[in-house]
Amino acid sequence: MARFLVLYRAPVSALEQMANLTPKQAHAGMELWEAWAGRAGDAIVDLGAPLGDAAISGEGEAYGDLTGYSILEAASRDAVMELLQDHPHFHTPGGQMEVHETLPVVGT
Repeated sequence: MARFLVLYRAPVSALEQMANLTPKQAHAGMELWEAWAGRAGDAIVDLGAPLGDAAISGEGEAYGDLTGYSILEAASRDAVMELLQDHPHFHTPGGQMEVHETLPVVGT
């Protein structure tokens, strides 16, 4: 099985999104996440978390559109993409997901 890092992207930060939710909207959003997690089951290695403001170490600027992450395990990228269909992040206006397979570290 391979592991995949899923990065959640949106034009509005996670902090702004959460600050603008009513308690009822926040509860409904959590129910969507719980339902998706139930369907994904053992494929979830780390459900992840929302991400706060970024800082950069080095040259350039931090990407401001990363709003969260998850780590999933599946037989293939196609299997992960299937798991992500109907994902609750798609309810976020402009929401996208970026999927990266983690690779073994050379020399280990």
